[in-house]
Amino acid sequence: MLRYSGEKGILVATDCIVFGFDGWNLKLLLVQRSIEPEKDRWSLMGGFVKPTESPEEAANRVLEQRTGLNNVYLEQFQVFGKPGRDPGDRVLSIAYFALIDISQYEKQLSDEYHAEWFLLDEMPDLIFDHNEMVKLAKKQLMYKAALHPILFQLLPDKFTIPQLQALYEGVYQNKFDDRNFSRKLLSTGLLVKQPEKDKQSSKKGAFYYKLDQSHYEDKFESFLNLVPNPDKFF
Repeated sequence: MLRYSGEKGILVATDCIVFGFDGWNLKLLLVQRSIEPEKDRWSLMGGFVKPTESPEEAANRVLEQRTGLNNVYLEQFQVFGKPGRDPGDRVLSIAYFALIDISQYEKQLSDEYHAEWFLLDEMPDLIFDHNEMVKLAKKQLMYKAALHPILFQLLPDKFTIPQLQALYEGVYQNKFDDRNFSRKLLSTGLLVKQPEKDKQSSKKGAFYYKLDQSHYEDKFESFLNLVPNPDKFF
């Protein structure tokens, strides 16, 4: 733990907001708190930063210790430091959000901390200021997704357009027009059509696509118009 100058000292912690996609639904990963105060209540993955660690190293360590997950996409988005946010000590928390494909990491999940996936609209009340953290992380995710194809971090290697649309609709909690979404998506030039179809959702089936990694950096700005009127979400 890091302590800084002050009457009682300030502790520095990190918390991880983990978003996952199961193919059709956007979810949030939570754990049950194992210590007092608020023991057994649902919580984000958090822990103190060690003197030998960077905040990012601490976030990765905490995430792996609490859930078993490693090598996931993490992005720092805000520091939470309101006095009294933790009833025990004066704690600053550096928050990160993570994006993962649930099917890819499902077997990594540890049972030790009872990690569990929740639909965003069925999320339980969380400890301390973790509800606020989730709310702001969702807002940051919407902002980033409107400017950059960041949501591909949540998808398997191959996916269908209906799956990708379901993901965007889950992030923005809004229904997109099927035809317009498909047209805008294909016009980006970043999708490579695969010969096989997903026949699970309909008899006709939907073709699988892959992200064209070779042109990802050159064409990512083509996603700027994928979300209609993104300003209304912020």
